[in-house]
Amino acid sequence: MAPPQGQQMRPSRYLIVLTLIFVALFTGVYFAGDGSLSKRLKPRLGLDLVGGTTVTLTAQIEGGGAPKADQMEEARRIIESRVNGLGVSEAEVVIEGDNHIVISVAGENRDDVKSVGTPAQLRFRKVLNSVADTSASVDATASASATPQASGSASASATPQASATTPAATTPAATPSASASPTAEPVTGTKAERLAAVQKKLGAAFTAAQGVTDPTTAGSDPTLKAALAPFSKLSADEVGALPAEMQFNVPQISCAQLNGRKPGSIDAAKETVVSCDESGAYKYLLDQAKVLGTDVSDASANIEQKTGQWVVDLKFKSSGQDKWTALTKEAYNNADSKCAQGAVDENGRCAVAVVLDNKTVSAPSIQNVITGDATISGGSIDQKGAKQLANQLRYGALPLTFEQSEANTVTATLGAEYLKAGLLAMGIGMALVIVYAFFYYRLLGSVIFLSLVLSGLLTYGALILLGHTMGFTVTLAGIAGFIVSLGVAADSFVIYFERLKDEIREGRSPRSAVGRAWIRARRTIITANVVSILAAATLYIFGVGSVQGFAFALGLATALDLLIVFLFRHPIMTMLASTPAFLSPRVSGLGRVLHHADEAPATPTTRVKEA
Repeated sequence: MAPPQGQQMRPSRYLIVLTLIFVALFTGVYFAGDGSLSKRLKPRLGLDLVGGTTVTLTAQIEGGGAPKADQMEEARRIIESRVNGLGVSEAEVVIEGDNHIVISVAGENRDDVKSVGTPAQLRFRKVLNSVADTSASVDATASASATPQASGSASASATPQASATTPAATTPAATPSASASPTAEPVTGTKAERLAAVQKKLGAAFTAAQGVTDPTTAGSDPTLKAALAPFSKLSADEVGALPAEMQFNVPQISCAQLNGRKPGSIDAAKETVVSCDESGAYKYLLDQAKVLGTDVSDASANIEQKTGQWVVDLKFKSSGQDKWTALTKEAYNNADSKCAQGAVDENGRCAVAVVLDNKTVSAPSIQNVITGDATISGGSIDQKGAKQLANQLRYGALPLTFEQSEANTVTATLGAEYLKAGLLAMGIGMALVIVYAFFYYRLLGSVIFLSLVLSGLLTYGALILLGHTMGFTVTLAGIAGFIVSLGVAADSFVIYFERLKDEIREGRSPRSAVGRAWIRARRTIITANVVSILAAATLYIFGVGSVQGFAFALGLATALDLLIVFLFRHPIMTMLASTPAFLSPRVSGLGRVLHHADEAPATPTTRVKEA
């Protein structure tokens, strides 16, 4: 940007351009924001500075690999709808990388947001058999007051009840003795490969289990119980690889293991599966799913007038209504006699299990053919649980299985302390640079001071505008990036001023040295700043979370500082070069360089023209 030879530089033009940039920037800031002037001039702060909840979900793909982009976007949309359905204001749900979805809720402590990543795969399955979980000491005489019920209604005035006679929610008196091994190696590969690995691990126990057809008999035979003991040591993933009949018939496989399986383990609608109730007291062998969550058009949480309990009312689509009626008819008639004796009531009618992900929410026997909608109820469903379940079902199931890899809650008080600490660190860093500049460069230190102030204002305006238009938030990592950028800015000052001293030492006058020093230092300054910007871009592309925030802040501040170098620092130096103060060794900061330049005889020098 140096003027062509033979033409005198006009600093005022550069300063006018810089002024127009500031005017355009802060005009955009004003009109992009809303509310009062003070609110318009405030940048958006991240959760680590204002407090809030952040949850990071990681997509799990069988066999590894990255999920499809359209599946991630659909999952993001569903999760965003669930979050908004909780009444959360100004929540952000974004995709980071190939397989991460980050949920951010600023200013609020919302632990309920941590549950929105559950798949919410709803299935209605006929109960083929049920048995108490004998791996734990279950009190068989416990009160059945928490027994869940299901009902269906064809109209508001006629509500046929489906009483639950199947034991489905008895609370166990003790914690199950067998649980997922925390040190077990994860089971990977295809379903056949996982089964082969578990079969090899079990050895003779697997062979013994193949002959078990009645869980009650297997639990009462001491010899068989000893042979099946290795099943209690399996992890939840290993249990999930076993055939459904074996999961049900082997009493050593506990509900703790079954409920610990990965989400999505029993989603296959065409397969027979095993599920436990939420209390872990009963195991259910379940038929193929005849009604799915996709058949539900709406779900709402309400209070049942007769019982005063919270329930979830489901409304089916037209095709789903037909499927639901057919399923209740099949369970009511039990024409194929597929339901075992332990899965029917005194009238020989089957139960229908409402399965959400891996657990059975309720499993009532069907007392009549239901032609209306369905209701999910039960003693274990409270207000929070009913609203959460309705919210999940209303917006549909996730197309992918997610694991919660990180969940943090920062209080507003702690966030304010982080903000104060970050601003204090930035202020100290800037003050040290300015003090050193005035001490070493004197008058030239004022150039450094004004450049840093203008660069800070330009960066601040850019942050506000990005916050209003793109939702960009300033985080603690971002503040660290701005602090580092001060060092990058200081480097460009040192390069220019030291190059100026070299020119004066070589015999040039201060005025001519300013222009010559700029030409020779400009390439180095640009190269150094471009290297910093490229490093920041690399961190941003390959990093996630706070690393991206740091990289963006560093790159933005460096790029804007480069703009200040061309439009302010060089023009203002050209203007100062014509002032008497600049020619004074004591005031300018050039000190001994000017003194020795005045004493040194003028000797011709040979210069090599730079490429």
